[in-house]
Amino acid sequence: LTMLARRAYRGLVTARDIDPLMTLFAEGRADGESFEHGIEMGLSGVLVAPRFLFRAPVVPDEGRPGEVYRLSDLDLASRLSFFLWSSIPDEELLSLAEEGVLSEPRVLDGQIARMIADPKSWALVKNFGGQWLHLRNVADWAPDPERYRGFDESLRYAFQQETELFLEHLIREDRSVLDLINADYTFVNERLANFYGIDGVEGGYFRRVSLAGTNRGGVLTQGSVLMVTSYPTRTSPVLRGKWVLENLLGAPPPPPPPDVPALADVAETSAVSLREALEQHRASTACSVCHARLDPLGFALEGFDAVGRFRTADDGMSIDDSGALPDGTRVDGPSGLRDVLLARRVEVVETLAEKLLTYAIGRGLEATDRPALREIRRRVESEDYRFSTLVEGIVDSVPFRMRRIPEG
Repeated sequence: LTMLARRAYRGLVTARDIDPLMTLFAEGRADGESFEHGIEMGLSGVLVAPRFLFRAPVVPDEGRPGEVYRLSDLDLASRLSFFLWSSIPDEELLSLAEEGVLSEPRVLDGQIARMIADPKSWALVKNFGGQWLHLRNVADWAPDPERYRGFDESLRYAFQQETELFLEHLIREDRSVLDLINADYTFVNERLANFYGIDGVEGGYFRRVSLAGTNRGGVLTQGSVLMVTSYPTRTSPVLRGKWVLENLLGAPPPPPPPDVPALADVAETSAVSLREALEQHRASTACSVCHARLDPLGFALEGFDAVGRFRTADDGMSIDDSGALPDGTRVDGPSGLRDVLLARRVEVVETLAEKLLTYAIGRGLEATDRPALREIRRRVESEDYRFSTLVEGIVDSVPFRMRRIPEG
């Protein structure tokens, strides 16, 4: 029980922790019950203990309310493990923390590299990808079966697998985070390759393929992202533009004025009529402030329908995927959108750092966290935008390593 509690409580345990478990063990063995039943009772005590259920960093005894303090090595091990693995520290990480050497830069960098290479880092792909890229919505998204008859459950599965395998490759191979914008490769099986129009792929297993000669590149043209940024019956330049602003440029638009009617969400709305409706929408000064930024980014992806299939026409009319931002910058199709994002890579990298840091520490960021984000971004820029540098910058940052003693 002592060994089990040490792992479950993520640190050293004392008689104060173990005595209640031994009492439960004794109760479980009463009346001639087996040893296993006693252990079962002791385990139940572990699983309801506050030290197991909650992550509460140890506050210095001499600290005053409002004072900032550095996390102990044990608390650092726990925060790092839940960040990269969504689980408790393993024996190696816990032992280094108990020895008080985990916070040494050389040791910490080595542990980050080991943990990213470990299969348990799949949790970072699944949970962070699900939160940031809205992949959690893929399973429940229901495109109109009459309008998108080619969509089925095998394609839904392939959409999610493609993006998750892409993220895993970026993380495990320590690729540049700019691959999220301009990667010329992706991961497909035969079903998804046929849907994308990629030849030479057979079988149900996923493999890396080149996107040369296609209109795709990066996560923005993957079916998962294109689908969850559409309505079930049609594409939405507004939703897609909003997604780009929020998740890649860190500049979310304000909510629309309450007296502005929504655009019709009907299958009969063609790409041409939708563009005309949005142009009328922008005629209002109150609407144009946001839509002048939203619409060009969203229209750049109009070459893909609501389930991510490439198209050149809709209802017999040619697709117009061009636009211009308020500063006059042209955004022509997915390649033009990639050029715009790469030209603003400072905002893109800082936004990714913001999303990942929020995930890592489990709270929304505040104005006082902005200097840390800028420092992380500069560090990533200096190391060729490698993903490992992004993680190291987050782990070394003040928001990750420091806490404030609560009031009261």
